[in-house]
Amino acid sequence: MSPKHNRLFKLCQKFNNYYLKILYNGLDALPFVVEGQQVGLIKENVRSVLLLKYPEVFCLRDFHDTKKQPVIELNPAFRDYTERTEQLDKILRELRETNLFPALQGWREEYYDVKSDQKSLLKMDRSATSIFGVRKYGIDINGYVRHPKLGLCLWQQQRSNTKETWPGKWDSLVSGGLSVGYGIFETAMKEAAEEASIPNNLLKNMISAGSVSFFFESENGLFPNTEYVFDLELPIDFIPQNSDGEVQAFELLPAEECLEKIFTNDFKTTSCPVVIDFLIRHGFITPENESNFTKIVELLHVPLQSLF
Repeated sequence: MSPKHNRLFKLCQKFNNYYLKILYNGLDALPFVVEGQQVGLIKENVRSVLLLKYPEVFCLRDFHDTKKQPVIELNPAFRDYTERTEQLDKILRELRETNLFPALQGWREEYYDVKSDQKSLLKMDRSATSIFGVRKYGIDINGYVRHPKLGLCLWQQQRSNTKETWPGKWDSLVSGGLSVGYGIFETAMKEAAEEASIPNNLLKNMISAGSVSFFFESENGLFPNTEYVFDLELPIDFIPQNSDGEVQAFELLPAEECLEKIFTNDFKTTSCPVVIDFLIRHGFITPENESNFTKIVELLHVPLQSLF
């Protein structure tokens, strides 16, 4: 098998580096438990700090359910959403000042819910979710054009150089995390307006296209992510314009060039699954032209629920 034919499979392995690490080497993080429910995974470099500095907030328990492993538990004396949030937020703001965890330097005052199934147990700043290995959810919109000369084309955005994460990298036309108080479709509509100024008369044609899930690890922590995907066919004369200062450029690329771009360091690693998924669903990547097709499809939908 040629190196070229292996490229797509290796890219899928890259954005699933932590999932594959668990699969082949076992789990090196401990479950993070709130109100008796696992909501995250905490690695040794994080838990050593939490247990040493904040023993009144975090404790090491011997067992959780029937799994024969210790867990890190948030003090069960914190009885409700508000108290848990306040206690954790105070600690995170203190840790932010220590520079121990690079992720916290991207503090945004934007909060994500920490959930068990559908129940919200607390909220934490978006920047902190990766150090607790909390599952994160977001939306991505594939804005595409059926060009009369170029064929299937995709719009991409270049993130602002001032973004806290992945500055200057190329990305899906529209993407964003699910913040507290916003639903999935509501987030997609909001981000479409802010990032690309897509009017409502075009957004009414947006179609839900499933989701992708992956488990990535970087120097900022753990990213067990699920992205809800939408497809939006756009007219050839539509030109996106940014309105929130978080995008510095847009470009429309034929499918072949989009595929090549995700192999470069210029593209945001955790948005690659969305592009690959789109190209599979639109018949550009097929079992006939990709020898690792089945493995790739599986790595676009890793079973995160089995780890939490």
